[in-house]
Amino acid sequence: MAVGASSVTTPPDPGQGPGPGRDKGDGDPRGSATTAWTTGLALLPLGLLAAAAYLGRYVRPSADEWCFLPVVRDEGVSGLVGKFYFTDNGRVGNGLLVGLYAKFPVAGHQWYGLVSGALMLGLLWALTALLLRRTGLGVPRGVPLLVASMITAVFLFATPNTYKTFYWPAASVSHTLAPVLACAAAIPLLRGHGRRGRIAALVVVLLAGVFMGTLSEEASVVALVVLSGVVLCAGLVLTERVRAFARIWALTGMAGVAIGTLVLVTSPGSRNRRERFGAETTSMLAPESLIASLKAFVRILETVLTTWQYAGAVAAGVLLGLLAGRDAAHRADRVLLPGRPLLLTGLGAAAFLVSGYLCTVITYPVFGPRVVTAERTWNDYLLLFVLLLVGAGAFLGRTLRQRGIRTGVVTALAAAVCAVTVAGLAVPLYELGHDMRVRAQKWDHQDRWLRERAAAGAKVLPYKPVSVSAMLEPFSANGTRIWPAGCVADYYHLDKVTRGTRLP
Repeated sequence: MAVGASSVTTPPDPGQGPGPGRDKGDGDPRGSATTAWTTGLALLPLGLLAAAAYLGRYVRPSADEWCFLPVVRDEGVSGLVGKFYFTDNGRVGNGLLVGLYAKFPVAGHQWYGLVSGALMLGLLWALTALLLRRTGLGVPRGVPLLVASMITAVFLFATPNTYKTFYWPAASVSHTLAPVLACAAAIPLLRGHGRRGRIAALVVVLLAGVFMGTLSEEASVVALVVLSGVVLCAGLVLTERVRAFARIWALTGMAGVAIGTLVLVTSPGSRNRRERFGAETTSMLAPESLIASLKAFVRILETVLTTWQYAGAVAAGVLLGLLAGRDAAHRADRVLLPGRPLLLTGLGAAAFLVSGYLCTVITYPVFGPRVVTAERTWNDYLLLFVLLLVGAGAFLGRTLRQRGIRTGVVTALAAAVCAVTVAGLAVPLYELGHDMRVRAQKWDHQDRWLRERAAAGAKVLPYKPVSVSAMLEPFSANGTRIWPAGCVADYYHLDKVTRGTRLP
């Protein structure tokens, strides 16, 4: 849902000369040209996303999924949901999403990247367009798609471990898809008009909060921090006519998250998980745990802030700021107070730092020092980081435009940074694709052999670990770590699998 250039009817900002930042109607050839090149530029991150989805054909089950697949096969999706609630971790929402792809064993893993990637892109595209509309801005038609595709590409592929972020469904539903779904809860709020629209927005955010509370503890923490910021800071950044309802909406979402979290933490599965990882005796609020979490979060920040590909998010924001203009048709929809870029950026940065640290605090008792290398758990707050970079870039671009800077040069530079970022993300993705293809060939060969031998009546067979991107397999760490060998045996209807030293 893009905000068309034809809706922009007000003249440009005073003192602004001709340039890429001017608002243009459909009849202006420069407006058509801007729409054309921004759409063309969007094809780069879209092509990257398409290539990544294509590589999903080489995804095969591993780690926890060895244990999910037999349960769904024998007991259905409801059986996995029950196992999560009563035995594993209490995350019933998580169990539902896992069950939906595990219902289609290998095919579900192969199609997950395409389905989840398209869903995330669509939701972020809709959110971008609606935010522009509710801030009273109009842009050429290609801009919302460009911004959303750059956000999606950087979020998914700038991470140190793209496989665990994007291709491993069990991690993605918990830490990658979850924060995007949380953002999507704002779409009814941004679209809502009148009494029915507001009621719908409240119902959606309540249900989304409950679901989020049973899907991902880390995403729930981020949501609570952001919603708390809306409640506390609405008077500083929102127009008077929307402040009261924004606070009610945020409080409703917080109540939903609290309900979902209560369902999770009181579940037998959550109690079992705390006992299994020693969290009953090691409090996350102990001073030593808080200090260790802070040190770990600083190390995570070092990695994130030195990953140059995040510059692509800033560049996309700069283009947005340069090309956006005031939209008279949607002036009445404005929800943000004018002239608050530094305040908004500061609040966004504070929300990112607070939520990132709190996510580290709640994961540290489980992962310990390994939280620094458990990159998949960072994604819950890294989406907020990417959105912050886009917003800061947009404020920078609009400031440059208003001050009469040569916007043509800045526009070309920002577009070049977007292109270089996509290229920088494509190289490691290509290398990962090669590793995935090699693993798929080996996995398929061993899979056929195990099925044939099991069908012939074998009850104990050797299994050779076949891993990619540090994914866990049975008999890892030179055979000292057995898990999840028992689940592999269940998957192939065997009594036991032993450590194999070579592929059959």
